[in-house]
Amino acid sequence: MAKGAFHKGGKNRKKAVNYLTTDGIKALLNQPDTTTANGRRNLALLSLMYDTGARVQEIIDLTPESLRIESKPYTIRILGKGRKTRIVPLLEEQICILKRYMNENKLFENHRLTHPLFYKARDEKLTRQGVTYILQSYANLSRKEHPELIPDAICCHSLRHSKAMHLLQAGVNIVYLRDILGHVSIQSTDVYARADSKSKREALEKAYTDLVPEDAKTREWEKNQTLLEWLKSL
Repeated sequence: MAKGAFHKGGKNRKKAVNYLTTDGIKALLNQPDTTTANGRRNLALLSLMYDTGARVQEIIDLTPESLRIESKPYTIRILGKGRKTRIVPLLEEQICILKRYMNENKLFENHRLTHPLFYKARDEKLTRQGVTYILQSYANLSRKEHPELIPDAICCHSLRHSKAMHLLQAGVNIVYLRDILGHVSIQSTDVYARADSKSKREALEKAYTDLVPEDAKTREWEKNQTLLEWLKSL
């Protein structure tokens, strides 16, 4: 499946949420122009959003001191809903992108540790609208090259849902997934398990091979010439 959607919400309200396959994520993250400072920032921003499965506001509120990337294990401290903190592991590939971005912007220096990790002009932290604009711009570019990989409707939360689906498909226990996403209840996380089951069923249906020989599908009454002649005369 190139891309998918599942429904999330209460009894009276169900909202379709798009998520990307790993190929879709790769296509999206291939768009930032890393020969420019903004392109390098945007790659670090979007890749970290996906890698951590963080909400957009959680990403906006990050500071350099949120990161523990001097040595393994690499982690990030995320302040979530209700001011609850969670620790999320980071991958080696993500660390390379982050360190390059942070070194370029001197974000390892002590006086910058409480500075916004991702910021715009005049050192102001990005807004939700700003992050959405960045994502939409690259999604539009990527969709032109790979229309089968990028959903028509995509938002910042799509990266969070994509990461959750990919972790679940990789066999990560749903309890660990709950902790990574910062869900209070396992019921919130269970939506991904249901969506994954649906995706697997659809994939099986698409891959189904009809093993019944064509000759065996011929209905018995079609072999009866007398009956056929009679039906034609009606």
